[in-house]
Amino acid sequence: MLDKRDSPSWDDATRSVIDDRIGTRDEPAWCTPEEWRTLRALCAVIIPQPDSRSAANRRPVPLAALVDRKIAGNKTDGYRNASLPGLQQAWRIGLSALDDESRHRYQAAFADLDDHARIALVQAMEHGTLTRDSWQAMSSKLFFRQRVLHDVCTTYYAHPSSWSDIGFGGPANPRGYVRMTFNRRDPWEAVESTGEYSASEPETHRAR
Repeated sequence: MLDKRDSPSWDDATRSVIDDRIGTRDEPAWCTPEEWRTLRALCAVIIPQPDSRSAANRRPVPLAALVDRKIAGNKTDGYRNASLPGLQQAWRIGLSALDDESRHRYQAAFADLDDHARIALVQAMEHGTLTRDSWQAMSSKLFFRQRVLHDVCTTYYAHPSSWSDIGFGGPANPRGYVRMTFNRRDPWEAVESTGEYSASEPETHRAR
């Protein structure tokens, strides 16, 4: 999708935003060292990624760093559940509580657990069965659904390395979208492949 960078499809504002995402260093800007280790391990559970470039030259998304930057900038969505603290406070409580739960159950930091134990704790958080005092009355289930899933997943799919996974053709600024209804395709968007061949094609060219 980056081949559109210098085309009329992108303007200076788009290039600046995407360049910032691509250039994000894999290091914290807001997290403490302990929180950073927990956040990285949590992101790896929610969206596992290869450690390095694949054969297709696909760079891993610096997911924890991008989530950390969102928290650092206090980039809220303009709304929140009244039962949740603000963005920064919710993450500060949640990361600390997850690590506390890990030390209580496994006598080890969350980042030091194996995959099986990490997944078990995240599933417990999903179901709201993590209830130690370290959560400070914040629901672990609500934190999982409205902070962890929301912030981690939207951040991942906002990065160019992920766009091809969902068939996203890249930003539409300044071009914009014309056909705003479901299942309608703008003229510049690629046609979705159905895996079928036209009946007019020679028999020898059809899939077998």
